[in-house]
Amino acid sequence: MLYAGLDLSRKRLDVCLLDESGERVWVGAAPPDRDGLGGLARRVDVPVRAAIESMTGARFVHDELERHGWDVEIADAQKVKGLAPLACKTDRIDAWVLAELSRLAFVPAIWLPDPSVRAERERARFRLHLVRHRTMLKNRIHQTLISFGVPCAPSDLFGISGRKVLAQLALPDAWDRNVRVALALIDDLDEQITGCERQLRDLGADHAYVSLLQTVPGIAWILGYTIASEIGDINRFATPGKLCGYTGLCPRVYQSGQHDRRGALAKTGPRYLRWALIEAAVHAARDPRYKPGYDATKQRLGRQRGAKVARVVVARKLAEAIWHMLTRNEPFNPAGASIRLAA
Repeated sequence: MLYAGLDLSRKRLDVCLLDESGERVWVGAAPPDRDGLGGLARRVDVPVRAAIESMTGARFVHDELERHGWDVEIADAQKVKGLAPLACKTDRIDAWVLAELSRLAFVPAIWLPDPSVRAERERARFRLHLVRHRTMLKNRIHQTLISFGVPCAPSDLFGISGRKVLAQLALPDAWDRNVRVALALIDDLDEQITGCERQLRDLGADHAYVSLLQTVPGIAWILGYTIASEIGDINRFATPGKLCGYTGLCPRVYQSGQHDRRGALAKTGPRYLRWALIEAAVHAARDPRYKPGYDATKQRLGRQRGAKVARVVVARKLAEAIWHMLTRNEPFNPAGASIRLAA
C-alpha cells in the first residue's frame, strides 16, 4: 500500500507518494486532465490511498483516480490547515502533508454526494445563478432611471405598465441602448428561469423530501427542492445540532477559562442551504408559532441588528424541525421536537 498526497493547481497536480514507513517513493507532477491522471494511475501498479484538498476540480481528480482503482479522500482545507500548520508553504510541501495525513489515517474527509445528488444541486444552484443575473440587470435599469431623474416608476417596472413607461423614455443614445439590451436579456432570462422551475417542479414531485418540506412555514417547492438537494442524506446527521452546524448558521465560539464569547456566524457548509433557510425564515417569522420568539429577539437586540439575528434564530429552528421531519418521515409539527437549540 502506498499513500499519496495530491495538491491541485490550474495547470498541474503535484504528487507525493509515501510507503508504509513514511519514506518518499516518488515526488512529481502530472497534468490534471483525463489523460494525465490516467497515466499517473498506470505508473503505480500497487494499491494507493490518496488525499486531496477540497477545491474546484478536486471532484474530477477524485472521480478519475477512483475509476483507475485508487482510494481517494477529499479533505476539508480548513481542517487540514489546523492539523498541520506550516511555516513554509509550497505545492510540494502541501502534497507531502496530505500524504502523511493519509498514511496516519488523519484525513479530515468531507462527505461526497453521489452523482444524482450533485445533479440536483446543480439544477437548483443554476436557477439561483440565473435569478441573480436577472436581478443585477433590473437594478441597473433602476439605477439608470434614477441617474436621469425619472420619478415614481411603476411598482412593477418590468410588467405591462412599466414596459410602456420604459418605451416612452427619452434617454441619451448610449443609456437608451443599454436599457433595451438589458430588457432583452431579462426576457431571455425569464424564459430560461421558467424552464428551470418547470424542471425542478417535475423532479420535486418524486423527491422523498420535497413534499415533507413544503409543510414547513415559508417553504414552497423551489426552496424545498433546494434544501433537499443541499442536505442530501439526512441520516448522516446524528442530531439536529449536527444539521444546524452544517448550515453554518451557528455562531463561532471562543472559550478559554472563565471567558466564553460568541462571534460571527461560522458560515460553514453550503451557502445555498443558508440562503434557502434564511429565505424561509423571512416568511416563517410571520407564522404564529414563530412570531412571538422572532418579535422578542428583534426587540431585545434593537433596530440595528435585531431583525437580522432574529431571522437567523428562526432559520436555526427551521433546520431543527427539518431534521425531526426527515428522520421520522413526518410533516411539520414543531411540538414533536424534543431537543431545543439555544438561541
